[in-house]
Amino acid sequence: MTHPPSPDKQNQPGADFTQLSKADAVELLHYKTQLEAVERISQALFQSLDLDELVETTLHSALEEVGAEAGSILLADLEKEALIFQYSIGDKPVPRGTAIPWDKGISGSVFQSGEARIANRVDHDARHLHQIDQATGFVTHDMITVPLRRWRGEPIGVLNVLNKREGLFTNHDLGLLTIISAFAALAIQQAQQFEDSKKAEVVTLLGDIGHDMKNLLTPVQTGVELLRDVANDLFGAMNSGELAQNETNKKICDESVEIAQNGIRRLHDRVQEMADCVKGLSAPPNFALCSVGQVILDVFQTLQGLARKKQITLRTDGLESLPEFHADERRLYNAFYNLINNAIPETPPGGSITVRGHLDQDTGGIALAVVDTGRGMPSEVRAQLFSAKAISTKKGGTGLGTKIIKDVVDAHKGKIWVESESGVGTTFHLRFPLDPTTKHT
Repeated sequence: MTHPPSPDKQNQPGADFTQLSKADAVELLHYKTQLEAVERISQALFQSLDLDELVETTLHSALEEVGAEAGSILLADLEKEALIFQYSIGDKPVPRGTAIPWDKGISGSVFQSGEARIANRVDHDARHLHQIDQATGFVTHDMITVPLRRWRGEPIGVLNVLNKREGLFTNHDLGLLTIISAFAALAIQQAQQFEDSKKAEVVTLLGDIGHDMKNLLTPVQTGVELLRDVANDLFGAMNSGELAQNETNKKICDESVEIAQNGIRRLHDRVQEMADCVKGLSAPPNFALCSVGQVILDVFQTLQGLARKKQITLRTDGLESLPEFHADERRLYNAFYNLINNAIPETPPGGSITVRGHLDQDTGGIALAVVDTGRGMPSEVRAQLFSAKAISTKKGGTGLGTKIIKDVVDAHKGKIWVESESGVGTTFHLRFPLDPTTKHT
């Protein structure tokens, strides 16, 4: 990944300040492009746990970001000791399921070594498998191959992009694909674990993902820190006239820092969502008397800043009259946090989100409703709302939030359903027994 220019440059004797500024602007533009791509890819990849969808998303994103004509993703088959074409894009794609020995071709070389490779003249590369081109009729001129691997882990496959539409593949392309492949490998492994229903292994994997994410984001964080230092030194040394001339460069710096910070925060949020989802399936709830009114107030306090920024009013109605009931307070907080956090982006400025509560006369339990004045929920979203295939309408969302909510309600032997009308808003209805540990609900 491209890093901002070193602060040492500006201290070199005889350095031309104007030229330095232009050079830095070019580097910063590359850096900004990479950060924006990382944000887009990370958001797309962690919206699904379907393996085929993840592979397809990865490949389409890779081709779009580097401007390539075709590409493929191959995953390793341990029993066959082969790389299997999982997905292929192009005028003449390789059929899914096509296998090549994992020690043959450029793909095999990259898989074995774990080192990415640019081949701008494959006709001069003895390792290129011309049999694949002959079988499909596609002519490969140049390509980049990167391993799909966990951070410091064994490769699980490779990503190929073929034939750059304009010019030749560059190191900037290679750096971007390396980042894409790292995120893709993490997401693909997660999907595989869910498909195999290996819950215990998934919990371990999520811990690894958190660690890997931290490592993966380290160069981004370092780059941001360098960028900030360079910007402070460069722009701080300018007089008013020079600063006016370099306003564009300053804007690029500010935008790059903001993109990086937002991207890091969103990635951490996605990992936490996945961890909460899996833990909700594996760990028993810890029931104790708690006040749902206080839980809602705690959620409001956390989200008040975001709501205020969007000019949305958070309200309660009737919660103070509700009795304490037996619940897992931490999980209850997570459920209402997700409900309200999901509602905020869907509610236009000037709108409101209200949590209402009363005693359920039929069951003697607690009846709650989260009501927003948002845009409403499409029918296709409602259809899968509380399943593992839940669809998110929130930018950067995974859809896991509603699955977490349903798991919490089920753990409390409660019920949840939704009503929504386009242009009017959405209401989530929840019912909880006073004591979920008894047989009377």
